[in-house]
Amino acid sequence: MEKILSVVQAIREKTDFVPQVALILGSGLGAFYEKMDIRAEIPYAALAGFPVSTVEGHRGRFLFGFIEGVPAVLMQGRVHYYEGYTMEDVVLSIRVMYMLGARTLILTNAAGGIGTAQTPGSLMLISDHITSFVPSPLRGENKAALGERFPDMSEVYDARLRLAVKEIAEKEGISLSEGVYLQAAGPNYETPAEIRAFKTLGADAVGMSTACEAMAAKHMGMRILGISCISNFAAGLSDTPLSHTEVQTAANAAFGQFSALLLGIFRKLREETA
Repeated sequence: MEKILSVVQAIREKTDFVPQVALILGSGLGAFYEKMDIRAEIPYAALAGFPVSTVEGHRGRFLFGFIEGVPAVLMQGRVHYYEGYTMEDVVLSIRVMYMLGARTLILTNAAGGIGTAQTPGSLMLISDHITSFVPSPLRGENKAALGERFPDMSEVYDARLRLAVKEIAEKEGISLSEGVYLQAAGPNYETPAEIRAFKTLGADAVGMSTACEAMAAKHMGMRILGISCISNFAAGLSDTPLSHTEVQTAANAAFGQFSALLLGIFRKLREETA
């Protein structure tokens, strides 16, 4: 809690902007920041004690401003458990953005497709997740100011927001599937045997982020929306070796539809507060 409040104070010394919505941009999706009317920029490295992104394509900065008229904080890049950070540090940004005022969280990522509808270059709306393969960010002493000891996870991803996104996708002619996201620890890609096991468990896509962030946000009572850009077939489902370059290339190719969908979501959120 002390670290959370320390980072919040450090940000407040640089900007008094109060966001309503928090947005995290995943691999290959960072260019969406160009759609934002930016009022303040804070690199993670400028915040003492804040974890810094080490992955190529994750620029590592907070941007504060307006997206379609909605006050927002945007994370251009995230940190991951596989980078060596504790799970508490991985979700520190979620806690901080909540303390800054955000009550809605939009999570995006690049993921490997497992289900038949999750093909490279397509988008998947996250309906639920599986986090059994990574530590819970809620382990340890519970702080009542952040949430209750045993939070309910029956509906992590807000049903009304998901319905709105599906309506936006249909209106804009965007191909959008819906499915279950599984978070693996990484940094290695999964084996074909692991992917077969994940499919048996009900996963439609697999990645190395997002679900732990959603868990921390749900703990605090935030509304959560998750969107995966399917960047490749998961291991064993194609003959192509997996690589981070492939992930970035596929995300770049899907960026137009991704951007249109996100802008539609922000217009919908603006209507809610009008």
